[in-house]
This record gives sequence, structure tokens and C-alpha cells, in this order.
Amino acid sequence: MTPRTIHLDPEEMPRRWYNILPDLPEPLPPPLDPETGKPLGPEKLAPLFPMELIKQEVSTKRFIDIPEEVLEVYRIYRPTPLFRAKYLEEKLGTPAKIFYKYEGVSPTGSHKPNTAIAQAYYNMREGVERLTTETGAGQWGSALSFAGYVYGLKVTVYMVRISYLQKPFRKVLMKLYGADVVPSPSERTPYGRELLKEDPEHPGSLGIAITEAVYDAATNENTKYSLGSVLNHVLMHQTIMGLEAIKQMEMIDMMPDYVVGAVGGGSNFAGLAYPFYMLKKEGKANPKLLAVEPTAAPTLTKGVYTYDFGDTGRMTPLLKMYTLGHTFIPPPIHAGGLRYHGDAPTLCLLKEKGEIDAVAYNQVEVFEAAKLFFTTEGILPAPESAHAVKAAIDLAVEAKEKGEERVILFNLSGHGFFDMKAYEEFIEGRLEPYDYPEEEIRRNIEKLREIVKV
Repeated sequence: MTPRTIHLDPEEMPRRWYNILPDLPEPLPPPLDPETGKPLGPEKLAPLFPMELIKQEVSTKRFIDIPEEVLEVYRIYRPTPLFRAKYLEEKLGTPAKIFYKYEGVSPTGSHKPNTAIAQAYYNMREGVERLTTETGAGQWGSALSFAGYVYGLKVTVYMVRISYLQKPFRKVLMKLYGADVVPSPSERTPYGRELLKEDPEHPGSLGIAITEAVYDAATNENTKYSLGSVLNHVLMHQTIMGLEAIKQMEMIDMMPDYVVGAVGGGSNFAGLAYPFYMLKKEGKANPKLLAVEPTAAPTLTKGVYTYDFGDTGRMTPLLKMYTLGHTFIPPPIHAGGLRYHGDAPTLCLLKEKGEIDAVAYNQVEVFEAAKLFFTTEGILPAPESAHAVKAAIDLAVEAKEKGEERVILFNLSGHGFFDMKAYEEFIEGRLEPYDYPEEEIRRNIEKLREIVKV
């Protein structure tokens, strides 16, 4: 009988990250200099990132060793448990076996420390004194605040204004670690001041917060910028989740038929799914990889695959990705970590080549799935993670309808105990579905094509 909890011995924790670049179906389109339209050289990234992370970003090595100093901090919470969702299976009456990798046991309650610890370490090694970043729901900001505290770095977090108001306890957590938390758009940057002048109640967006964080880093000495998703080195640090999950599935002599994760920028999904993509390339397994996003920010399901800026203020390089247009201002859904206009270039290439599938749900049906999961499995999912819960439930119900046995693995990437206001609105019937209008996406893309001529 399959145990409910599969624990990995601490000595079995992976000691290398998996780099997907060598295994992609074709070379990744390079980031472009928006001024010249030509591929960007490392010297252009040096003002923002330490050299070791720039090297990891473009490395063609399939595996990158994890420094012992990073492993030492990982051991606070890793390896994380793999659970079989027996009580959810019974409630659904499904022949499917459902498993979830639970990252809510980290110090800040999500998967984000997996890369925050690594990024803070490499910055510390190169003499950086302060890091700037953006955050949506606050999980990434919390993680970098924690990592900055561990390695003695100051941290400034530009938090999307609507999330700053919706999730006050995330702000408190960051401040407990000594971080400076700023609602974005803010008065601290020219772009933030410009937006507030137009609209003093501007809700903000991840794209705007990225602009402010990048500007802050670029205009201050001994300061670098850290990103919680999208770039290759960030997703690579997250693959420790999937590498652990492979070992845990092997312990019970199973392999998933489906691997599921929520997508905002890509780190949640990629961290679990990319190592299973590696197994597919090796001919050792053949799971279907399913990315889940909100209908309020339907990047993979309704976006356009083209070059775009990573931020609203057009300070970043151009990245080829599925995008809703960098002028996208998302509806105020509670899954703040999924309110981004683009996605990771590696993930988008896989979607374009048919290597992964994508589905979108509105937040009302997502919260209904989260409630079912909470009342059966006893863990309250973060709104972002609840998107994966919803997809896993749908796959399990489909298995029941078809009379199929299937193994489903999803990433429960964080707990929702800082999201009680969202759950309060749900149980009071005050949540709105928020389907982002397709005509608005078309207008955003038209604006993009007027600006970007590549």
C-alpha cells in the first residue's frame, strides 16, 4: 500500500540543479538590446546581476553544482515531503492516484526560498551590499528578505500596491527580516511618480514593480537586482523540487502520468516539471506537463509569442515569450504571484513547440477547489497553488468519468495562511471571476508592435 507521506532522507537531497537549456527542442531565442535589436551581451547584464548568475543564465552545462553554503541553508527545510492525497481521492471517488509536493514547509511558506537563498549567496560572494526586487503576492519578497537576512544583505522590496493592501501580513513578515517594503507604484522612482500623478490610487502591476526595482538597482552603488521568476537561472534553482520528487516517486515505484503546476512567471511549474521533462528526453518516463494560469492573466492560453519587455517601464531587455503586452494592468485577483504579462522564455518555447499544455481558470472556481482540498487534506493552499489543485481535481474527475487509472503529481507550492482576507471574501461570496477581455489583449499587442520592431 502506498504510504500517505514519502520522506526523502536528508542525505539524498540533490546536490546539483538541472539546467534545461541543453535539452530544449531548439536554441532559446536570445534576449535583445531594445536600442539595437541585437542579442544582449553579458556586459549589459552586469550592472544588475552578479557574474556567477549571468554565467548560469547562459550555461550549456546540464547540471550546476549547488554550493555547500547554499545546501546548508536548504537543510533548514529540505527535502520537502511528498504527500499522497488519499482523502481527496476518496472524496472524489476517483481511480486516479494524486500526489503533491509540498513547499509550504519553508521558512516563508513557499517554494521561493529555493532561488532566493542561491541568489543572495552569489551576491554576497561578489561584495554586493543591497538587493532590490519586486513582489506580487509577497511570497518572493518574503523569501528574498529571509535570504538577505541570512547573508547580511539589505533588501528593498517593491510590492504591487493592490497586494500591499490585500496582504498586510506578508509585509509584516518581510519587515521582521529587516526588509524595506515599498508599495508600487511609489514616489521613489521617476516612473512611479509619473504613474501616481496620473492616478493616485493606481493598483500597480508586477511589470511596474520590476521597473522600479531595476531603476533602483541601476542607479545605486553596491546594489543589484534579484528576480523571483522568468529568467533561466531562477527556474534552474527551483529544479531541486522536481529532482527530489523523482527520487520520492521512485521510492514507491511510480511515475506520474501528469505533472501540474501554476504559472505566473514560471518558477513554480518549472521547478517541478523540468526534471520530469529531462526524464522524457532520456526516454525514462512520458508524463504530460500541464501549466495552469488565471483567466485574469491568460498569458499562455491567450497571449502572443513574440519579443516584449519584461517590465512596464521598458527598462529590461526584450525577451521572446508569450505575452499580454507589457502595458497589461491585471485585475485585482488574489493570486498576486500570477498577475504577470509574460512568462519564462524557456517555458514559452516549450509551449510553442507543443511540449507542454496550458489551461486557465477563474478565481472563483479556483477557490472552490482550494476549499475542497483544505477540507479533505487539511492544508490551506495559497491562491497561486490552488490553480494547480483545481487542475489536479479536474484530471482526477476525468479519470473517474473515463474509468482510467492515472497518477497525477502537482506542486503545492505554498500555504495560504497569509491569504485569509481572500478566503474571507470567497466564503462571503464577494470574489469576482475576472476574465481578462480579449479585445484588451489585442490593444496591448497593437501597442507592443508599434514600439518593438523585431
